[in-house]
Amino acid sequence: MHPSLLKNGRKLKWLLRIFNYFFSSENKALSHRVRNITGITPANAAIYRMAFNHRAGANNNSAKNQSNERLEYLGDAVLSLVVGEYLFQKYPYANEGFLTKIRARIVQRKSLNTLAVSLQLDEIMQEYNNTRISSTMLGNALEALVGAIYLENGFDKTKAFIINKILRPHIDFNLLETHDDNYKSRLLEYCQKENKHVEYQLLQKTKLNKRDCFKVAVLVDNVAYGTAEEYNKKSAEQIASQKALIKFGMLPDNDASTNS
Repeated sequence: MHPSLLKNGRKLKWLLRIFNYFFSSENKALSHRVRNITGITPANAAIYRMAFNHRAGANNNSAKNQSNERLEYLGDAVLSLVVGEYLFQKYPYANEGFLTKIRARIVQRKSLNTLAVSLQLDEIMQEYNNTRISSTMLGNALEALVGAIYLENGFDKTKAFIINKILRPHIDFNLLETHDDNYKSRLLEYCQKENKHVEYQLLQKTKLNKRDCFKVAVLVDNVAYGTAEEYNKKSAEQIASQKALIKFGMLPDNDASTNS
């Protein structure tokens, strides 16, 4: 790209940021909120608005085509890369298995859902969706937000956002190193040692708030030890496994989810 075009492009972005932040009746509120969360003022406000528009909350087919699914896909890839590089630098002597385990705990759905609440994405989601906002939708929106930042600002600024606004202030690495909340994996390991058979059964699949909802049971030696209902089948399996571990005395009762 010619230097003059690049310079003009940067100037245009700068002007759009000023306009959106101070003068645009349509984009001013969103620009303030995005800046408070990310430290970045949007130039292309539409892409950030799309990041918070979940498919389940869209009012018509046109809106569904502008949902955050594609941004979520992109943000997931960028987030995984940045977290992987950050851990590689943070733990210079750790092996691949350790790094993979810690990264998985950071980018897993449960962790992203919690991070989204910490960043107050739920308040923005309420404005752009005509449905009850679930925790899973919040995690999706966080990934979509990462995708939007990447498209508008490139890798370096996105990396800075992830490290300075997510990892450093919100991730307890000491806890991640010692606490294993992959309940399904822990249940499978326990049952393997005890020579018990584990099976997950889908009891019911329904529609709730325009979304698929899964009710799952975990059976150990053909006896149901836990059931759970969630929008995500894997999440339901995790909660059911958690309840089973409690019944086997592997977890304290106060570690249980309230999901029935």
